[in-house]
This record gives sequence, C-alpha cells and structure tokens, in this order.
Amino acid sequence: MRTATTEGTSEPVSNAVTAPITVAEDDTSTQLRRIWQELLGIESIGLDQNYFDLGGDSPMAVHLFAQIEKIFKVKLPLAILFEAPTIEELVRIVRRKASAFDWSPVVAIQPDGTRPILFCVHGAGGNVLIYRELSQHLGCDQPFYGLQCQGLGGQQPLLTKIEEMASLYVQEIQSVQPHGPYFLGGYCMGGTVAYEIAQQLTARGEQVALLAFFDTIDWSKLNLEGRWIQYSYQIQRVWFHLRNFLLLNLKDQTKFFAEKWKVLRNRMVVWRGFLLSKLMKNEQVRSSESLHLAQIWKNNDHAANRYIPRPLNSFILDVRPLKQYSMFEGPDVHWDKLAMKGKEVITLPVYPAGMLVEPFVKHLAALLKRAIDCSIRGNAAS
Repeated sequence: MRTATTEGTSEPVSNAVTAPITVAEDDTSTQLRRIWQELLGIESIGLDQNYFDLGGDSPMAVHLFAQIEKIFKVKLPLAILFEAPTIEELVRIVRRKASAFDWSPVVAIQPDGTRPILFCVHGAGGNVLIYRELSQHLGCDQPFYGLQCQGLGGQQPLLTKIEEMASLYVQEIQSVQPHGPYFLGGYCMGGTVAYEIAQQLTARGEQVALLAFFDTIDWSKLNLEGRWIQYSYQIQRVWFHLRNFLLLNLKDQTKFFAEKWKVLRNRMVVWRGFLLSKLMKNEQVRSSESLHLAQIWKNNDHAANRYIPRPLNSFILDVRPLKQYSMFEGPDVHWDKLAMKGKEVITLPVYPAGMLVEPFVKHLAALLKRAIDCSIRGNAAS
C-alpha cells in the first residue's frame, strides 16, 4: 500500500497483505462464497468480485462479519472491507486468524494520491464505511483516511470522553502524517471529535489547515431528554427523507431510495440492539452484535453531549443542510464564538441525513475539494 506523497508523511503499515493473491476453491472460500450469496441474494459470485459493487453495504457487513466470526472463530472489523473487498482477499485475511491481525483506529479508505491527506472521524455509529462514497467522489488523487471507534471490534473498551478519543486519534494521525498542515473532517458527532483533535494538534504547535464539519453542532448546548423530543425527532426525520426524495429526478430518486434503504437497515440493527437490551437479559443476547452496536451509538452520543468545547485557534468550514431539526436549534449551537480564525458557513442543497449518500454526496465532495484547494493555495502563499 502506498501513501500520499505529501511532504511530512510517513509510510503507514498495512493490515493486509497487498501482494497478488490467488486462492484455490477450498473449504474457506466455499464457505465465504455461501455467506455472501445468502446475504447479498446473488446466486453466482466470483472470488474476485467487489463486495460494494455487488450491492454490499455497512449494515449487511455487520451480519457478514458476525457469520465469519461464528464459522471461522476470527473477529474482524468492518473497515477491513476497504483492504479486502473480495472473497479472494478475505480468504487470505481469515486464514491469518485474529492473532495475526492488528486492529487500528486509522483506516486507509483511499491511501494513494499527491494531495494532502484528509482525515475524517466516525459518527456515532463508530465505523467509517459511511465515507466510502465521499472518498470516491473526491477522486483517486485524494488520500482519505478514516478514524474508527475504539471498541468497535469488541476486544477493547469504549472511550467515554471526546478528549480521550481525540488523544488516541491524534496519535494515530501522526503515525501516518507526523506534522501538519492537517486536513480534518467529521460527520455529526464525528465533527465534535475532529474539533478536539484540532484543539490538541494546535496545542502541540501543529497547523490545522482545514477543519470541516458535516452537519455538526455544539451538542452541549442542547437538552435532548424527554419522550416528546424523541417523537418530534422521528417525525421530522421522515419528513426530511421525503423532502430529499422530492428534490430529485426519477433516476436519482431510485438511487436515493436504495441508499436510504441501506441506512435504514443499518439503524434497524442498532434499534434491535436497544430493544434487546431492555427485553432480554441472557448472556447470548448481551453479547450480540446488535446490542454491541447500540451500546457504541449510545456511548458516543453521551460523550458528545457532555463535551464542552473551548475556543479554537483554527478556521472552521461549517457545512449545513437546508434545514435543521427543531430540537437542534438554539443560541450558540453553531461555533461562531469558538472559531478564533473565522468560519465559513455553506448550506448544501440537501436536508438532514442526506449529505453523505448518493446522489447528494457529490455536492459535499465538490465543496471539500474546493476548500482543500483554497487551503493549499493559502499555505503556499504564506
């Protein structure tokens, strides 16, 4: 695996062997093929076919890796699909077993290219598969690294404070790129973590050239308790999905519906975990993948709500949807008094929960590319 040729970067260590792989049709590949066929609903799958090209997504990956753990007794993170998206490559990973696999918060979503590396932090769900489409639209010359949640694989404890998460991620970021200027971003709760990462990097004397929020607010300013607030949120969510749908032509409506169905399946896995935690007490349920994902979501939401941001000596790019949930509105929820080097607000032609999915994600990618270009020119001029 190659890294970006940006000045000040170092060669990251890949978790997967990148030499050419040839896998004979053995029991391992046969069982993996059978799992893929059942989950994807496709009868004929080649060993070299890409999981995502076949229609695979993040929620389906949860079930995929749960089956891999059950059958092969090896627990792998979802993000390994960026390095091994085919049966042929996954066979190689499975054969190495968990003892040979080093889990890391940093994920090379797209490691190649000559532009500055963009680091994006996970949302409340913890995984970074949500950034795949964004990375693709940014192009093959834009290195893109994700930061996934510690504890996602179940072997390590969840971090309960934004400051702790940021400290770990700063260490991982600097293992890939020892010095700035740094380009950071994050969706929703991920923007909150990116803010604290920028805080810790600047405290070390490093330059943060870009800090981009994707629908992120100061959660500490909100009171989200109460049953009515939750009901209102769910009603508005359905309304915003409908508004996004109506923004599109027929072709794009079909694509958007497919994307939102994937997101819904993802949430259903988490909702099932919340329900099981309340209704069931046996150990099998408590160790289920659904419950684990629900715990991650709840933990990360609580961490964001408790985080009190301090003024930051960096510029902030605040990317917002056309309209926000009513419970997310209020005084000082946006970062105006905290961005000491200024802030630019850009509203995308999309309602909440749409900016990372097709076809709207192309707008975010175009905006980010321009912002990175502008920062590069600014650094060159200085």
